Amino acid sequence: MHSPAAPQWEPTAADIAAARITDFTRFVADRTGVSVPDYQALWRWSIADLPAFWHAVWDYFELGPIAGEVLASAEMPGAQWFPGTKLNYVDQVVRQFRTDRPAIVALHEDAEPRELSWAELIDSTAAFARTLRELGVRPGDRVAGYLPNIPEAVIAFLATASLGAIWSACGQDYTAKAALDRLGQLEPTVLITADGYRFGGRAHDKRDDIAALQAGLPSLKATVAVGQLDLEVPETISWQQALSEDSTAVIETAAVDFDHPLWIVFSSGTTGLPKGIVHGHGGVVLEHLKAVALHSDIGPEDTFFWYTSPSWMMWNFQIAGLLVGATIVTYDGSPAYASPDALWRMAAEVRATVLGTSPGYVLACIKAGAVPRVSHDLTALRTVGITGSALPPSSALWLGENIGDHVQVSSISGGTDVVSAFIGGVRTVPVWPGELSAPYLGAALDAFDPAGAPVRGEVGELVITAPMPSMPIRFWNDPDGSRYRDAYFDMFPGIWRHGDWIEITGHDSVVVHGRSDSTLNRHGIRMGSADIYQAVERLPEITEALVIGAEQPDGGYWMPLFVTLASGTELTDELKTRINATIRTEVSPRHVPDEILLAPGIPHTRTGKKLEVPIKKLFQGADPARVVERSAVDNPGLLDWYAGQRPS
Repeated sequence: MHSPAAPQWEPTAADIAAARITDFTRFVADRTGVSVPDYQALWRWSIADLPAFWHAVWDYFELGPIAGEVLASAEMPGAQWFPGTKLNYVDQVVRQFRTDRPAIVALHEDAEPRELSWAELIDSTAAFARTLRELGVRPGDRVAGYLPNIPEAVIAFLATASLGAIWSACGQDYTAKAALDRLGQLEPTVLITADGYRFGGRAHDKRDDIAALQAGLPSLKATVAVGQLDLEVPETISWQQALSEDSTAVIETAAVDFDHPLWIVFSSGTTGLPKGIVHGHGGVVLEHLKAVALHSDIGPEDTFFWYTSPSWMMWNFQIAGLLVGATIVTYDGSPAYASPDALWRMAAEVRATVLGTSPGYVLACIKAGAVPRVSHDLTALRTVGITGSALPPSSALWLGENIGDHVQVSSISGGTDVVSAFIGGVRTVPVWPGELSAPYLGAALDAFDPAGAPVRGEVGELVITAPMPSMPIRFWNDPDGSRYRDAYFDMFPGIWRHGDWIEITGHDSVVVHGRSDSTLNRHGIRMGSADIYQAVERLPEITEALVIGAEQPDGGYWMPLFVTLASGTELTDELKTRINATIRTEVSPRHVPDEILLAPGIPHTRTGKKLEVPIKKLFQGADPARVVERSAVDNPGLLDWYAGQRPS
């Protein structure tokens, strides 16, 4: 059971009075007569009367007329939201047009910051949408991005969405094979890419990977290339050409159904090809307005900077800053270049009011002895957002001491699955070290024991007992919905099981104890173990491999790779180097293991599945006798060997 501590941050009366959620609370009370004296009362109402709550969100943000019901069916899966109502994500961005602040500030390792005005953003979106239309893109077609985190990626997404086409993207840290495993499922019409990017002081030429993508995507009608490294990319249209034909293009948006696909984001691919998760225009608009404006308290005077990549849902989440008129910040480099506290330096330079990062980066700053509040002017910073894994209490306290005790540390937890959070910070609720302040509005969160009974003060499975608008409308290539049902509803029928272990505390905060599945989640970048197995097990010396990622008590993340070898082979330094190089080039440099260990065998279930989750639990300190039923293991003696490898 989690031991409670005193709050490390508490809202002042001025914080509460100025918070957007306070204004929304008044709005709810005035229109419904419901008594909502505090946040918990507002949350309870939001999940008890879902139609009234989401109708209130719609009206509060003035999204226009509603054609009929808010929630025609609450059955999960298959909830029916706002049937007959039409909208377009891009309309909500365009209506935020202003001339006094930039829409985007672009940061790079080797160049001065570049500002993009709202006029430039909207005009470029209109011009690129015209080019996509001329290239044959129609509503429902897929447009794929293989891009770093740059403004052109945002423009390409908005242009795609404006047409009613469907966006999907991977960051360029993914190899061509890893990108094809995802984008190749979609049969995209157009590919948007860049010649490369700079990371950690090095230029990464991606032309070979682009050529491999073009060869592997026979559905492509065209490829558009952004010049980041001034390299010639064969058989592409330049970004400048795509925008230059008509500088007077006017943005035109297709009015689409509430559940018309907006984008496809991907699961990690733990058990095979990554699953394409489809979200709709309306669900994303509503969820992101709620999360960004009401929970993160972001509005037109804010600068929103989350360190992310187009491979990660936080890229999609950061774009939502545009929905409320905020300035967003893109950055395509390393958060630790050319010093460990580089991210704090950049936040100071752009006067970020909300900055997002990961527990791993915070731990790296701690180990480097960084003191950002002394080195950089962070007086504009109001909130530090944290996600990717659980933030330990020691790191939370370090943030308060070394960033400033005026800064709210807002840990959030959710997922690609809903492209938002279930739990996180609220401007009117205290922050306790190592805890997430509260469930999000409209998220009917609970913790269940294995029998499906709610638990408090002990660890249970994170479940959502009622639908949310941003739940997937479907999985790609899942015509009967079976993969979708199996992913979330197999344990508790009709109840969403997310795959996290959580504990709900006595003061209604939540402690996240890590994943209850085997997804590798290093610094918030998710990757499936299957990607690594496919690369490593092709090496002739390797007979089998097992990789796990275990969150550590100090906030670190330990990712060992266990291997068994062919007869007569030794695990030499040269072989380790080759294994790492294979993962780096064929999967991702972000997922090179921390250690490679020679194992006497790989344990499996009786049906041949590797025991990733039980081994992960062992390395997080679980009792070996409780992580798995030994009779269900093909070689139970191996469990004792793995238990002996746990770091002290």
